[in-house]
Amino acid sequence: MNEQLVINGIDNKKCVMVNAKPFLKWAGGKTQLLNELNSRLPLPIIQKREIESYIEPFVGGGAFFFFLKNNYNVKESFLIDSNKELIVGYTAVQNNVEDLIFELENIERKYLQLSDEERKKFYYNVREEYNTQKDTFDYFMYNSDWIKRASYLIFLNKTCFNGLYRLNKNGNFNVPFGKYNKPKICDKENLYEVSKALIDTEIICADFEESKKYVKKGSLLYLDPPYRPLSSTSNFTSYNESGFDDCDQVRLSEFFKEMDKKGAYLILSNSDPKNIDKDDDFFDKLYSEFIIERVSAKRYINSKGNGRGAINELIIRNF
Repeated sequence: MNEQLVINGIDNKKCVMVNAKPFLKWAGGKTQLLNELNSRLPLPIIQKREIESYIEPFVGGGAFFFFLKNNYNVKESFLIDSNKELIVGYTAVQNNVEDLIFELENIERKYLQLSDEERKKFYYNVREEYNTQKDTFDYFMYNSDWIKRASYLIFLNKTCFNGLYRLNKNGNFNVPFGKYNKPKICDKENLYEVSKALIDTEIICADFEESKKYVKKGSLLYLDPPYRPLSSTSNFTSYNESGFDDCDQVRLSEFFKEMDKKGAYLILSNSDPKNIDKDDDFFDKLYSEFIIERVSAKRYINSKGNGRGAINELIIRNF
């Protein structure tokens, strides 16, 4: 998807403090690293409790964005991701949260009254429709169809195995059914808070490099790309059809350096290859001129229980 999609402009509404959290479970979500990231914010931001301009080129579940909106006066923000389905979800919450809640409440009501076998059939029917629909869906002109598709995205996310979002090479969502007793498909209160958090926000479907046009001196950028896999069996970067490989990681490091020269504050997180190979200096070399720190984190999305222990992750800054 090379075309760029921009939904809604920035306005000058008074800051609205919110209490929002991610409305989707997303692999690599940053909830567990919020304190680490917050403690490393630029001192002027911490002192004033104010962010003039916030840019997140890999928004994903948006945990850090929502944290900042809950705790700081964020005057304007730009949320960018190459995953067009994610952008559909954010845009529907931003523009038509009431209609989205109506759709989700209907789905939840139908789903929860079904037997286990009926739920499984319901899930796979929705997944099939979701995958079939994408071939004719208009991802560039916002309309009422986006609300239905966003409701399917949220439903699948809340009821699929482990809350994964994964696409196969054909771009189809292929996560199997997850057996949950009473999943909260429609979190009405949080959806309202998320919608409030998205005030004064541009939501953009694009490659991360498109974000450079919004960057100015003093902008805060948080870069949370699909993590570099620690091993051949841990590769989970299929958030879109194209993936994110080492060439993209190198391209991102060049972007980081370019934005540093523009005077932006930059924070980047990624996996630490030294968890597996102490001699793997991939990121240490790419970001050698910047501050590189290793912090303890846990993996929560992994099919094997022994893959959910504490490991180090990288936090890289230019200040």
